[in-house]
Amino acid sequence: MNRCPVSVIIPTFNRALLLKPAIDSVLRQTVQCSELIVIDDGSTDNTQKILGNLSISAQISFRVYHQKNSGPAAARNLGVCKSEFPLLAFLDSDDHWHKRKLEKQYQSLVDRSDYQISHTREKWLRRGRHLNQKKKHIPRHGEIFEHCLQLCGVGMSTVMMKRELFDHVGLFDETLRCCEDYDLWLRIGCRYPFLLVDEPLTVKEGGREDQVSSQYRLGMDRMRIYSLRKLLDTSVLNSHQYLMTLNELKKKVTIFGNGCLKHGNKETGVSFLDLIPVYEKMAVKKFPMLRECLDA
Repeated sequence: MNRCPVSVIIPTFNRALLLKPAIDSVLRQTVQCSELIVIDDGSTDNTQKILGNLSISAQISFRVYHQKNSGPAAARNLGVCKSEFPLLAFLDSDDHWHKRKLEKQYQSLVDRSDYQISHTREKWLRRGRHLNQKKKHIPRHGEIFEHCLQLCGVGMSTVMMKRELFDHVGLFDETLRCCEDYDLWLRIGCRYPFLLVDEPLTVKEGGREDQVSSQYRLGMDRMRIYSLRKLLDTSVLNSHQYLMTLNELKKKVTIFGNGCLKHGNKETGVSFLDLIPVYEKMAVKKFPMLRECLDA
């Protein structure tokens, strides 16, 4: 096997110097993808020149799409809609892969065809230096919904998934400029288990100010609260999942709301803290058996 039916999707924005190493890591895979799609999300640097000078194997379908800057969610969604193969792998343009990443992950999904989505462990680098992961950041296998409620429990560049999964859970939420991955993992995790390939096959580069996690650092809690509320407003959660989600919402709302009050933003703080009784009432209406848990 020297090729697998995988479409690789790379969104990029003003990362001309980092984009080529990311693409090179795809091209040097021991098992090649069938399609490589790059979405240029309105770059104003020399990204187009870099892409124009690339030499791509004739065995791989290589396509570039340009769009007005709309954020990583919109860029990935365009890639998903343009893809032609049953499996999708995502790679951020500032990360790169171990040379056997596609080979091992594809084979794992073939061997465990009951899984819809897979992820790998990561090696973290900050400004080129190895960074140890805290225990809470170590990726999990199987039912990972509870872990994903607490934090973004899946690295975007580690994922390989069946394309048809988006038909069941929806695409990335384009209203989110950050935490769109957190939002998606919740929607998938409450329905499907994750297959973990327990090897660091993805290298994550961090510590730069151009990353959305740095740009939106102060707004991430608000975005995650939005995702939790959106999930609670659906009918996909069972009673146990609903209670876990509600508890995480209460935790995040309390921290965010009190933070607003501390910094003099009383109106916003009160409006967020007022969400707690609203969602507690909603919980009891949907699942009357939860009343005892909420009264405790």
